[in-house]
Amino acid sequence: MKGSAVLLVLAVAVGLAPAARAKEAGAPPPPGEVGIFEKLGGQVPLDLKLVDEQGREVAVREIIDRPTLLTLNYFRCAMICTPQLNNLADTLNRLDLTPGKDFKVLTVSFDDRDTPEIAAQKRANYLKLMKRPFPPEGWRFITGDAASTKALADSVGFKFQKQDGGFVHPAAIIVLSPTGRVTRYLYGVDYLPAELTTSIGLAAQGITLPTVNKWLRFCFSYDTEGRKYVFSVTRVVGTITLLAAGALLLTLILKGRSRKRGTTERSAGTGVTR
Repeated sequence: MKGSAVLLVLAVAVGLAPAARAKEAGAPPPPGEVGIFEKLGGQVPLDLKLVDEQGREVAVREIIDRPTLLTLNYFRCAMICTPQLNNLADTLNRLDLTPGKDFKVLTVSFDDRDTPEIAAQKRANYLKLMKRPFPPEGWRFITGDAASTKALADSVGFKFQKQDGGFVHPAAIIVLSPTGRVTRYLYGVDYLPAELTTSIGLAAQGITLPTVNKWLRFCFSYDTEGRKYVFSVTRVVGTITLLAAGALLLTLILKGRSRKRGTTERSAGTGVTR
């Protein structure tokens, strides 16, 4: 009975484990998936046309000419986007590097309803938060049509979904080299100055750095069905189940050995030989 239970638990764990490993293995995302599917060393489309704060069409190669911290947001987002950009601004204030010279920040809206006027206002607001000289070209707020911004997001493995008038999406900084190659992912909404400094320095040399902390935070305020959250829960449950199955199997093996040892000792104690 115990053996059957172990097999059942292992079967469930094996069935769920691929979902837990999907991002790690670089597998293509399932349809409708949301999250970060890392593309370290991947190239952003430099000829892709977006729209700047003045409403002018601009190619990605015109914006990215040095190490760049790319964030993908939408400007009406009142949940995770605001804390992310606010915390990024706070961290940028503590960097020893020179903005616009040593690095750039590029915030691209994936909502085609965001206009250049909104982008310009957003940039003005965040530049006011800077407590150090920060040139306007050091932090760009860019918009574009849905196809173009999605193409940029896809090129760095950033997957989002439109739902109930908003978007469900992850939060991360994608660090790009001066040639537009992905060199690192920084997850979440809180960033350390040393972490950004190291990432920018390596990006300047085109060196990729594997991610250590891969905990993602998502914007879910409007997702009343919780459908997108189920995906991340599945990964967590798969991992926990796999670990639990392993622990259970190890426990049963150890108990079996202990029982066998006890039987052998009792047999020896009675002088029975076999």
